Amino acid sequence: MKVANISNKNQDPIKRIIAQLSAKANLTNQEINRIFIRNPLKDRNVISKAKLLAAYKQLGLKPNDNFMSNIKMKAIRTLSGVTTVTVLTKPFPCPGRCIFCPNDVNMPKSYISSEPGAQRAASNGFDPYTQVLNRLTALRNIGHPTQKAELIVLGGTWTSYPQKYQLWFIKRCFDALNKFGDKTYDSSTNVVLSAVNEEIHKKDGGVEYNLSVLQNVRARPAATESANRSELFDAHTKNETSKVRCVGLVIETRPDEITQAQVIKLRKLGVTKIQLGVQSLDDGVLRLNKRDHTVAQTVKAFSLLRAAGFKIHAHWMPNLYGSSPKKDIAGIKKLFTAQKFKPDELKIYPCSLIKGTELAKIYNQGLWKPYDYDTLLYVLTESLKIVPGYCRVTRVLRDIPSSEILAGNKLTNFRQNVEKELKRQKFIIQEIRNREIKDTKIKPGELKMRQTAYKTLSSKEVFLEYVNKEDRLAGLLRLSLPTTTPFIKELEGCAIIREVHVYGQSLQLGSKGLSASQHAGLGYKLVTQSIAITRKNGYSKIAVISAVGTRKYYEKFGFNQEELYQVLDISERKYPKKH
Repeated sequence: MKVANISNKNQDPIKRIIAQLSAKANLTNQEINRIFIRNPLKDRNVISKAKLLAAYKQLGLKPNDNFMSNIKMKAIRTLSGVTTVTVLTKPFPCPGRCIFCPNDVNMPKSYISSEPGAQRAASNGFDPYTQVLNRLTALRNIGHPTQKAELIVLGGTWTSYPQKYQLWFIKRCFDALNKFGDKTYDSSTNVVLSAVNEEIHKKDGGVEYNLSVLQNVRARPAATESANRSELFDAHTKNETSKVRCVGLVIETRPDEITQAQVIKLRKLGVTKIQLGVQSLDDGVLRLNKRDHTVAQTVKAFSLLRAAGFKIHAHWMPNLYGSSPKKDIAGIKKLFTAQKFKPDELKIYPCSLIKGTELAKIYNQGLWKPYDYDTLLYVLTESLKIVPGYCRVTRVLRDIPSSEILAGNKLTNFRQNVEKELKRQKFIIQEIRNREIKDTKIKPGELKMRQTAYKTLSSKEVFLEYVNKEDRLAGLLRLSLPTTTPFIKELEGCAIIREVHVYGQSLQLGSKGLSASQHAGLGYKLVTQSIAITRKNGYSKIAVISAVGTRKYYEKFGFNQEELYQVLDISERKYPKKH
């Protein structure tokens, strides 16, 4: 069909949009977005750009280049070097009693039905397989590469879910990655659930969360939500050579859930990073907010996770009941100066006042109030000043719809305001996200390797990074040199590579980018340098907490897969072979 035949105003709005997009060669992003807004669908909603791409395909037309550039406006999703795929577990009883936590029984604990990610999960019936496939499809449809996926599993306290459910959930995620990478799979259409899951109880703040959810769990047949380790192992093995590989697996849990046995279980699942609900380093504040864990348990969790090589992603909550701006700033300073902690990543989630929570009752009694704009700006500004260059602040504020917030901050772009304030103060932010190379054009010869060392209770940490003259970060490696005896046998005598990450626009496996840091050999140089540092410090072996999809990469260096880690004996070999 020719464009001229679909430009009539009485025609379908999708066809009108295509005609108008094709009428001019160099539309600006503002002009493109205006075309979408002025041509709503019959239900008055604006068509998604992904669906418009599908319409182009159905009409046998090819989108012009400026539209394809615009549709990938959210390129930041893959500018960190990988494509992030987030999935949610089903609602399940939670071991916590936090007074600030939402009580939406349609959701896993702490999540709200109106959050964008939660809506996606619910539309897929919380099925891990369909969540992953549909998310990959959506990302590919708007131009993102999908061959290197970081899988983030959210849903309250992961470790409190039944072991069979955990095995099944992760296996089905890997099944989806492997299926999407299969050349016979048609990703042009969304996956549809084979059966609609039963509806969970209507949202009701008056119904006790755990009891309500537990009734639903017992009513739901669990036969299909079960897998064994052999089935998961097979899915892992297939993913090692799949077209879509898991280059990171993340779960979230509480400090009091972390034990030696739990750490080993997590490694068997393939987990590489833990999001840990620290929230506060003040036992009094933790008690008032009914967190049901102590600072001592947080210390122990950090120690166990670091000894096992995990990357630690802490959650931090200013403005909790019983806290203050002074306590909040002192707490985040302690998080990075005390050897007991020092996380690799950080989410800063100021406490929000959500409908139906116990905190809402305390607020109504006049015992607590959310920070006003200026106070919150001050706390977050001072917090970002403290975060060192080895840590990445992934988020500031949760994406909670303003309709769910009773009082306090409702701005979703508060991080931008904080960064503007720091710029006004002429303060240079050191944390990683602010320094990432993103789409900056670089030449590897312009980069230099920098080394930062810091101590923890159980290790000497070495942070290697490649930066340019503007201090833009192109790649990093986290090397842990343990100073205590490991509780996992295969780590005896080992230094541990906890992370290797090359930044810049994610590229397809095997592709080259002349101006991109991806596939420029930075990973090889970082690993080689880590081996030299390990030998210099007297270790005979080096282990890596590799994701399933990166195992083949480390095999090229000579790493051998053991039960939980890949290990390289460096007692004789000087350097790994070039690959």
